[in-house]
Amino acid sequence: MGTGALAADDTLKIGFVGVTSGPAAAWGISNVRSMQARADWLNEIGGVEIGGKTYDIEIVTFDDQKDPKRAIAGMEKMAQEGIHYVVGPNVDDGAAAVRPVAEQNGIIYFPYAFPKELYSPPASNAVLGMVANYQSGPAIYKYLKENEGVKTVAFVAANESDPLSQRDSGIAAAEAIGLEVVSGNVTFQVDTTDFTPVLTPVMRSRPDLLVLSGVSPANAPQLIRSARELGYEGLISTETAQDASVLQEGAGDLANGFISVGGASTPDIASDLMNEFVERYTKQFGEYNDESNTKVYALEYILETLKANPAAIDNVDEFKKTMDSFEVANPYMKGDAKLRYVGSTSFGQKRQVAVPLVVNVYRDGKFETLFVAEVD
Repeated sequence: MGTGALAADDTLKIGFVGVTSGPAAAWGISNVRSMQARADWLNEIGGVEIGGKTYDIEIVTFDDQKDPKRAIAGMEKMAQEGIHYVVGPNVDDGAAAVRPVAEQNGIIYFPYAFPKELYSPPASNAVLGMVANYQSGPAIYKYLKENEGVKTVAFVAANESDPLSQRDSGIAAAEAIGLEVVSGNVTFQVDTTDFTPVLTPVMRSRPDLLVLSGVSPANAPQLIRSARELGYEGLISTETAQDASVLQEGAGDLANGFISVGGASTPDIASDLMNEFVERYTKQFGEYNDESNTKVYALEYILETLKANPAAIDNVDEFKKTMDSFEVANPYMKGDAKLRYVGSTSFGQKRQVAVPLVVNVYRDGKFETLFVAEVD
């Protein structure tokens, strides 16, 4: 055998900075598990070839505990380790806090956070890893107006910047399509355990749709349970991704009919590779989170963009140059779907991954697909 065949693979480190503990832990855990499952799979089949060199993928993780100061520390750790590509953070405050560190240290990061200023000029280092609430919200409200006869809507949000921002954009989107907002100023503290006093005044407005803006997976079942126990029979939705097992444990059948943004796949559009990813993830971690249908994409986009321009391995300016024209086959979807960067309509530049907008409805312990759409 030639000496090249005996050489050890180089290692390419990809970082994660996000929340993996506390009420919002499900969001970051699905990130980390998706990255680890896919990296292990790629390493198992021989690594990833970029520019004629083969790399093993190593995932370096940091739990920011949903604290912006810890998110900054996590991004600084990535910079110290020479990592140029990072997935996360998972919330608005954290994603905004790490921007200076990322820009000063040549790091491209893929947040799951919605502020447009992170992705619009002059910012250029953040890439939105999912569909934003101001993209999914209008699609959900329009669907429910046309198919369920929804005319009035109420919003409830935790008293934090992320949920409040999502509430405000949700109200604007609802009003833009002609829905009447009958309640939009009720908030709660994140450590609330009894939601009956919170929801009682909202229930008096008798909305057709109750929107839980930016709700965490831990709070969603509590709010749903309280609303139903107060006699609310209307629709309940959110623009954040949820965890079916948490809903089942916390609200049971009371959560039936709850509408949320799902992972970027359904049985109808999932490729064989996506199905194998789900099998490997489930075997590795003992369970599967539907949100990982979306979270699997960030690592894939990073690696495929590096393949398209190997000079970007240690130079994020080269990565940015490649984004406008980048396009390869989407391995996770059937048909001729492509991995490409989008976001021109929302941000004025391509700083968002193209993943399908899948909207789910919860029924009897699992999510079912309500509808699928696309984002430009």
